[in-house]
Amino acid sequence: MELIFGPSTQKSSKREYDAIIIGAGPAGLTAAIYLARAKLSTLILEKLVPGGLAATTDKIENYPGFPEGIGGEELTSRMEKQAVNFGVDIVLEEVLDVDFLSNPKVIKTSDSEYTGRGIIIATGTSPKSLNVPGEQKFRGKGISYCATCDAPFFQDKEVVVIGCGNSGIQEGIYLKKFAKKITFVEFLPHMTAEKVLQERVRALDNVEFLLNHQVTAFEGEEKLTGVRVKNRETGEEFLIPADGAFVYVGLKPNTDFLKGKIEMDNAGFIKTDEDLKTSIPGVFAAGDVRTTILRQVATAVGDGALAAKLLEEELGG
Repeated sequence: MELIFGPSTQKSSKREYDAIIIGAGPAGLTAAIYLARAKLSTLILEKLVPGGLAATTDKIENYPGFPEGIGGEELTSRMEKQAVNFGVDIVLEEVLDVDFLSNPKVIKTSDSEYTGRGIIIATGTSPKSLNVPGEQKFRGKGISYCATCDAPFFQDKEVVVIGCGNSGIQEGIYLKKFAKKITFVEFLPHMTAEKVLQERVRALDNVEFLLNHQVTAFEGEEKLTGVRVKNRETGEEFLIPADGAFVYVGLKPNTDFLKGKIEMDNAGFIKTDEDLKTSIPGVFAAGDVRTTILRQVATAVGDGALAAKLLEEELGG
């Protein structure tokens, strides 16, 4: 997967900004566009690559304005270019610590220290692990969390997709372009993906569904060779021979570095009010990282725009 980076995704000699955004997914990039257009000096800090989880999605069909859908990589690359065109600095450094109580607020990264008058947290989420035997051993050796990234490695192979929500089914449909056979394993007795995705995946050849089944272990020697599952109704356990396994069992917020720094819910998502304000004045949260009932690119973009506008007002813009 080739991501296109703008000219500012490097180092920055500047250390003081009006606004600092942590995270370069759709929420963070949108917020940066709005803030930069308001003539506020704006920095985005991102530990990986711009685009976030959305950039790893093969095709996004429910974002308005693209009747035929658009690749997640292409959409987020356009957002990144737009932010850079308005003068946003995007620096690829991991945030390790924050001091939200100082004035201005201090952000410490793996390489530098930055200050900002206002902060927007838009760190998004990461795929959850199953935490079963063999998962860590075979991570990158047959186990993946991104079909868009790794599907070509499984040309004409048999694979297992774990999870039948939107992500699992959508990525499984993409994976079928490469894999010879796919077995979907779902903990619940039914799929939770949108009906249109369910219809598409059921129309594919050489696809099997094991609903109401639980993965109990990943097996193999040097590489993954099988996924052990248990029928939750009968208790029967059996091994599915597989060259690969793709895990889509939910998302966890990227907030470990904020523990004890800001109010979160029990799952680690950041609590906000209706204006996206957190428990700390001058600090907002936007997108999937906050407590919300829907996590989509469209809602992340809306959050980013709102957080930026309210932060601009708070800074006296």
